[in-house]
Parts: sequence; C-alpha cells; structure tokens
Amino acid sequence: MTVYFIGAGPGAADLITVRGARTLAACGVCLYAGSLVPRELLAECPPDARLVDTARLDLDAITAELVRAHEAGHDVARLHSGDPSVFSAVAEQMRRLDAAGVPYEVVPGVPAFAAAAASLKRELTVPTVGQTVILTRIAEQATAMPEGEDLATLGRSGALLVLHLAARYVDRVVAELTPHYGADCPAAVVAMASRPDEVVLRGTLADIAAATKEAGITRTAVILVGRTLAATQFRDSHLYSPERDRHTCA
Repeated sequence: MTVYFIGAGPGAADLITVRGARTLAACGVCLYAGSLVPRELLAECPPDARLVDTARLDLDAITAELVRAHEAGHDVARLHSGDPSVFSAVAEQMRRLDAAGVPYEVVPGVPAFAAAAASLKRELTVPTVGQTVILTRIAEQATAMPEGEDLATLGRSGALLVLHLAARYVDRVVAELTPHYGADCPAAVVAMASRPDEVVLRGTLADIAAATKEAGITRTAVILVGRTLAATQFRDSHLYSPERDRHTCA
C-alpha cells in the first residue's frame, strides 16, 4: 500500500487542502506529529483507523510503524504540520522508505510563512521593493547550517527573510541582521499562525526582540525581516499594466 505525507497546514484545521482531507479520510492508519497537528483533523480519519502520535517516537520507530502498516495492507497518512517541503524531516523518512521498498506520495499543505503573511495582511514580494523571499533558520541546538547559509551571509542580500525555529534566539537574529538591514527595518513575529491563540507582533529590528520576549514567545513562530513588510510606496505590478496588454496584442 502507500504512505501519504500530508501537509496539515499551519494550525487551523480548515486550512488543510481538500486533497489532504480526502486522503486522510481514506487511510486506515494515521501517524501524526503530536500537538503540532490540530486534534480536529484526526476526526477526518476513518472511525476504525489506527492513530499513532509520533511526538515521542524516534525516526526508526516511525519508519517501523510505516513499514508495518504497509505490510499489513493499509494506506498510511503521515500527517505533518505546515507543508512537507519545508523543515518537516520528511527527506530522511523518504530515504528509509525507499530502502524498504515502500511507495509514498506527497500532498502539499499551507506553509507557516504563508499563514504568517496572511495574518500580517502583507504580500511578501512587492514590486520595486523586494522580489525575493528566503526561508531559513539558525543552528543553535539543531543540525548545523551548511557553509554560506549563516544569517550574516543571507542578510547581505537584503531579501525578505523568514526564520523558522528561531523565536527563542531572537536576540541573536537581531544582532546578526541589524548591520545589513538597519535598526529601522520592519520586522514581525507571528506565533501560532491561524490558530485561536495566534499572536502577531509588528515592529522593527530595534524593538522586535523585546516585544517577542515580553510576549513570552519561544516556539511555534516565524520571524520575518524585510522592507516589504511595511512598503507603501511602490510601482504597480506589471502583471496588470495596460502596457502589458498592448505588448501582448502586438
């Protein structure tokens, strides 16, 4: 049978995709990422589905559950928060399933950065201000970052940065980015994006660290830094320009 890596979205149960919900409803086994996945989504599983909370399982134990369900003839929903393509640890699961000869598919979900942008009511790519978004994190107690992907290097681009898994280290983020963006650069922190307990903080690099610590935010948050977060003076997009229509007709 097949393992389906399903993006559960950023938190709100109704932000799972239609395909994700339909797939979940058809799987006899569901492995879900603990409290990161809304409990309401588990109600989409078949009434007799086997539900496995993976919060306390290591990679080998998770793989064993997936392989066991496959061998028993069950389709398996592997439910991850956000989107499986970003910071989901799906790659190492796929590698093990490849080795075991277990087929799998990926169902994308709404990523945390998109939910954060929606909460901020901002487009992250604004004409003439910024057209690049960098999704990254910092190392600290996690796996080391590859060479050239440190904040100082990425910050030289001036692009809109979205940092995952970094709220606990907001002081370091501010210290490393301020020389490149300036203390007046717009910044935001969105915690629990799309959930009832969502917290949205807006400020600049000069004050966002203090606001984050005052709010007690240390996890389940993204930090955004870049000029597009507060841009108001910019040229309209070429997408809807009358000139574009004229060139297209020509």
